Amino acid sequence: MALIVMITLAGVVLGRVYADPLLVRLTAGAAVGSVLVSVAARRLPSWLVAPLSVAVLAGWTLLSLRLAASHAALPGGLAEVAADAARNAIPRLLTAMIPVEPAPDTVLVPVVAAWLTGLAAAEVALRAGRVLLGYLPPVLLYAGALYVVGPNAGPAVGPTLLFAAVAAVGLAAPAGRVGPAAADPVAGLAPAVRAAVRLRLLAASAAGVAVVVALTALLAPVVAGQVDARPVDPRRYVEPPQVESLDENPLIRISGWALNPDQKLLDVRTEAGAADAGPPRIRLAVLSDYDGVTWRVGATYRNAGRILPAAEPTPGAATDPVRQEITVADLTGRLLPAVPAPREVTGARVAYDPATGTLIRPEGLAPGLRYEVASVRERPDVNLLSTANVPAGDAVARVLRVADGAPEQVRRLATQLAEENGAPYARATAIADFLAEHYRVTADAPSGHAYPNLAFFLFGPRNGGGQRGTSEQFAASFAVLGRLAGLPTRVVVGFEPKADGPVRAADAYAWPEVLFEGVGWVPFDPMPRPDEEPRPVEEDFRPKPEDPPPSEVPAPTVEPTATPPAAAGPDRRDGQGGPGTPVLIGGGVGALVLLVGAALLTLATLRRRLTRGRLAQGDPGRRIAGAWRELTDALRLAGHPVGADLAAAEVAAFARCTLAQAQAADGGPADATADRPGEAVDELAGLLNQVGFAPGSVTTEQAERAADLAGGYVSALRDARARWRRLLWQVHPGPLRWRR
Repeated sequence: MALIVMITLAGVVLGRVYADPLLVRLTAGAAVGSVLVSVAARRLPSWLVAPLSVAVLAGWTLLSLRLAASHAALPGGLAEVAADAARNAIPRLLTAMIPVEPAPDTVLVPVVAAWLTGLAAAEVALRAGRVLLGYLPPVLLYAGALYVVGPNAGPAVGPTLLFAAVAAVGLAAPAGRVGPAAADPVAGLAPAVRAAVRLRLLAASAAGVAVVVALTALLAPVVAGQVDARPVDPRRYVEPPQVESLDENPLIRISGWALNPDQKLLDVRTEAGAADAGPPRIRLAVLSDYDGVTWRVGATYRNAGRILPAAEPTPGAATDPVRQEITVADLTGRLLPAVPAPREVTGARVAYDPATGTLIRPEGLAPGLRYEVASVRERPDVNLLSTANVPAGDAVARVLRVADGAPEQVRRLATQLAEENGAPYARATAIADFLAEHYRVTADAPSGHAYPNLAFFLFGPRNGGGQRGTSEQFAASFAVLGRLAGLPTRVVVGFEPKADGPVRAADAYAWPEVLFEGVGWVPFDPMPRPDEEPRPVEEDFRPKPEDPPPSEVPAPTVEPTATPPAAAGPDRRDGQGGPGTPVLIGGGVGALVLLVGAALLTLATLRRRLTRGRLAQGDPGRRIAGAWRELTDALRLAGHPVGADLAAAEVAAFARCTLAQAQAADGGPADATADRPGEAVDELAGLLNQVGFAPGSVTTEQAERAADLAGGYVSALRDARARWRRLLWQVHPGPLRWRR
């Protein structure tokens, strides 16, 4: 019961970062199942327990994956879901968004770890009787759960105290043995021997208490100093899902879509009641980083389940629920279209960036992919905009950053528009009106939004291709002018369908947004009004005539396939410099191999020391008794233990029969010499009887003879076994713990 509760508490600790208690139930089932299998198989040979337990583990794992897949509403059969979970369990667990939704790939590792922990703990604590050592696997599992949670949940004070209390109760519980020997281990010994043993036990207990006190004094200040420290987040060492190069700057796709307006990208169906205010605008990507060459997504996507983290709506903003069924047609990449802000996604496995409210599908989009998105659309209170301020400081430095190299004409235009309009909303409106009144929308305008491209769009001669562009240039120009005027801006790429049904390339659209305090991100429309002739740009902002930049030669392509090279890349995001998942997995496997190797080497060394101590240390009588113990331990290792009620001659006869059967099964030749091991045990039994019935009469030569006889028999019995059993013979921990 103690083991079951301790393993379940590890699941409780890990479950604090999960969205619901399904993980705790599955780990509790793994704890109960693994321990009860070991309890039920106590009378079976130890080598049968692990295969039996692993077989039951396979069944429980498949059931857990099925329950998790049903809970997460994932499409596909059980085999497909299990294969995907096995491939991606560790990276998805460490890149999943908090709170983590119990899905096949996020419950597989905890369930398997809990089961293997129960198997190891039960075998050590129940079969071997080493309760304290059996607590080591649950302690490691509990520590691992705390490490995985890291700083993503509050301190687990309650579960930790309960864990320690249950462990103490398990240690204090009696072993169930009844009798005077269990009550007093020195009962029946001579008074002098009993006093010596009790004195030794008292000294050992005092030494143990002294060691505990010393460790407490040394480690307590170190542990106390870490109480207020922030735990390490292992998620920073794993790279979350990334967008493709095509999606890193989706703004360059606008011109390609403009040249193929009839290309069907999506098929959208909006539920009744959500489209009363017209078809909602669908968002594809939010671009917050600009380096003077390209606008980039710059988002950190983490694997998410169906339910996405819900941000608090802006106070005073009206909200409308929107539910859409979207079917992908010719849209490519990983970015997943959705009405902002999505709250639930079914039919597709997604990764989510809470900062921008955008989605990606790590596996990429495919024609025919169908999914449903439930969103909450916010409508800001326009009455607050005229007096709203814009935020400043480090929190919004990213959307205020202006890359070096901005053309002087662009700076002059932004300065004049800002001077003429003092309030932030008035500045944003002035920029939008300026662009709408002076520039023309054309589908064949070349793609590009670097500083030279924007300068040519704003001030280039009309007869040379300047002052015309797609929504790419309008949105990018607004965002740059806004930042130069002190406004936090970003560019959004998406679709503005006219009605439910097909969403075509002509519906693709880019628009700028400005962040206002107390209102949130507000979209602006800098596009020209229909049927309005643009007015010429004022003479003050018209540069000297010059040829258009080489990149602006009117030779557009259907859809750019690469992002223009950046002159100065944006700042790297935190958490991108750690080792990748293969390095972590390889390091973990290597550490596990080293740990197992060290354990096996330690067991082999302890076995050799035990044998050497029995055969070479002490008086001749003790050495002969040690040789006899080597023989009986060898019989026990071979699976033929002898009873304590047998005489030495009876044990010798049993040993001869056991060796003969083993050699016959192995097919080895019989040895006809007088000293062959099967017959030499009779001589060893005689020496043992001499020690018992005539103490002090044996000599050193007889002790050496006994060591040779025992060694020969043990070697012969070991050589008659299978090769893998010979290797296990050398490291078997049994002789170290069997009662002397």
